[in-house]
Amino acid sequence: MNFLEQICERAKKDIKTIVLPESEDIRTIKAAAMVQERGIANIVLVGDPDKISELAAGLDISKCRIVNPATYERFDEYVNAFYELRKAKGMTPEKAEATMKDYVYFATMMVKMGEADGMVSGAAHSTADTVRPSLQILKTKPGTSMVSAFFVMVVPNCEYGANGIFVYADSGLVENPSSEGLADIAIESAKSFKQLVQEDPIVAMLSYSTYGSAKSELTEKVIAATNIAKEKAPELMLDGELQADAALVPAIGQSKAPGSPVAGHANVLVFPDLNCGNIAYKLTQRLAKAEAYGPILQGIAKPVNDLSRGCSAEDIVGVVAITAVQAQE
Repeated sequence: MNFLEQICERAKKDIKTIVLPESEDIRTIKAAAMVQERGIANIVLVGDPDKISELAAGLDISKCRIVNPATYERFDEYVNAFYELRKAKGMTPEKAEATMKDYVYFATMMVKMGEADGMVSGAAHSTADTVRPSLQILKTKPGTSMVSAFFVMVVPNCEYGANGIFVYADSGLVENPSSEGLADIAIESAKSFKQLVQEDPIVAMLSYSTYGSAKSELTEKVIAATNIAKEKAPELMLDGELQADAALVPAIGQSKAPGSPVAGHANVLVFPDLNCGNIAYKLTQRLAKAEAYGPILQGIAKPVNDLSRGCSAEDIVGVVAITAVQAQE
C-alpha cells in the first residue's frame, strides 16, 4: 500500500467526524460522497440543504449530515460561546451572530463544541480564511507557541528518507520564523512525522552551510534554532546546521558532518524560511514526480487542515483521511 492508502486504512479503524464548510463547491460534495462510500470518516456538510441537494444531483451523500447555521437549534449557543471567547478582543453579541453565519467559522465552532473531530477547508478560501477562525476559536495546542504547515512528500524510487517519504516544514504558512519559532516547527514536525508515517523522525535543520562552513546572520539563525530544539526536546534525533546533500546522502553526510547522527539519514527537513520550503516542495513535486500531501497544519488544539484552491475532489479525500488520523490522537 502507498502512503495515502495506509492513511485511509488507519482512518477506517477509528471513525472520526470531519466537517466540511465549503458545501457550495462541487469538489467538496464529490469528496464527501467518496469519503462516505469508502468508510473513511463521517462527514458533516455546513450549508443550505436545498443548495447542497441541487449541487449533489447524481451523487450519494445520504449518509452525510447537513447542518444549516440559519436553522440550527444550537445556533444561539454557538453565538454565545464565540462571544465569550472573543469579548476581550472587542467582540459584541451582534458581531458574534454575524460571524457564526460564516460557514468556516461555524464549522470551526462545531469542532470546538465537540460535534466534529476536525475540519477541512481551503478549496474556495485562502489559507488565512481557514487558519484565522482556528486561532480565534480553537487556539494553539498546549505547549506550542505557533501554528505551522508541512507537506508529506512521497518520492518514487528514492533511497533516502523513510523509503522516499519525508516531511518538509514549514512549506506553507510561516514566512520567516525566528530561531525560537524554527525550533518549535522542528519539534512539531517530528511529532507529525511519527504520527502520520509511523517511523522514527530524523530531523535536519537545513541551511546553505554545514557545521560552520559559512557564517552569516542566516546560518546563525539555524544554529540557534538547532540549539533551542535540542534543549527543548533532547530525546529527538535532530541536528544542524546541515546542507541538503549532507542531510540526505550518507557519504556526503559523513564527509561534511562526521559524527552527526542525522547527516545522511534525515527524513524531516526543516527549512529556514517559507521561501526555501515552498520552492523545495514544488521542485520535488515536479522534478522528482513526488506526491505532495498538504499543506497540513500543526500546532492547533484540534485538527484543522487547509487545501490548495486548485485541489481535486480526490485531494480533499486525502486531506480528510489525514485529518481523521490526526484526530485519533
